[in-house]
Amino acid sequence: MTKVQKATNTPADKPADRLLVIACGMLAREILAVKEELGLDHLDLTCLPAEFHFYPDRIAPAMDKAISEAKARGYRDIFVGYADCGTGGMLDTVIEKHGVERMAGPHCFAFYQGMEAYRKVADDDMMSFYMTDFLCRQFDAFFMKPLGLDKHPELIADYFGNYEKLIYLAQTDDPELDKVAEDAAKLLGLVYERRPTGYGDLVGGLARAAGSVA
Repeated sequence: MTKVQKATNTPADKPADRLLVIACGMLAREILAVKEELGLDHLDLTCLPAEFHFYPDRIAPAMDKAISEAKARGYRDIFVGYADCGTGGMLDTVIEKHGVERMAGPHCFAFYQGMEAYRKVADDDMMSFYMTDFLCRQFDAFFMKPLGLDKHPELIADYFGNYEKLIYLAQTDDPELDKVAEDAAKLLGLVYERRPTGYGDLVGGLARAAGSVA
């Protein structure tokens, strides 16, 4: 059973007067930061589990259910805080069914950099392992323990042997997260690059969606 992580910042306004963003749990902190930065007081946030990053086949059916439930609660304006994220077009089938929109691009690593910038580096980054602020904060929980690397570091070569570089797409300037990314690159035996992106196209995507609310 899919557990939807509901935001706690929803005011008492009627849902019909607000924008609901249904997003990946990996983007929750960033979406709330953009909301505050742009003063989008009429934006509500609900997140699907961040672990769907590893199970993209679960995203589309969970989103279908979440949108249906949101409409039943009275939301008319809904924005999907996902790119395709490995669903192979299945997420687009769902959003077309419901008449909503999503973030443009193949994944968050693309829209954080900005789609125009990403297109220029996509080929060169083909053998790169991306990390974000979220993945730095959750490195142990998302990589070390699930892959068994905390107990069997010899598996690193099996999982990461085809990568050449670790690129940290930094949404914020945080020395502690920088250190996590640098240490991760050393642990995985990869060349390290820090690429400051801020929130990239997430800002414009949320601004446009919020501006369309009647």
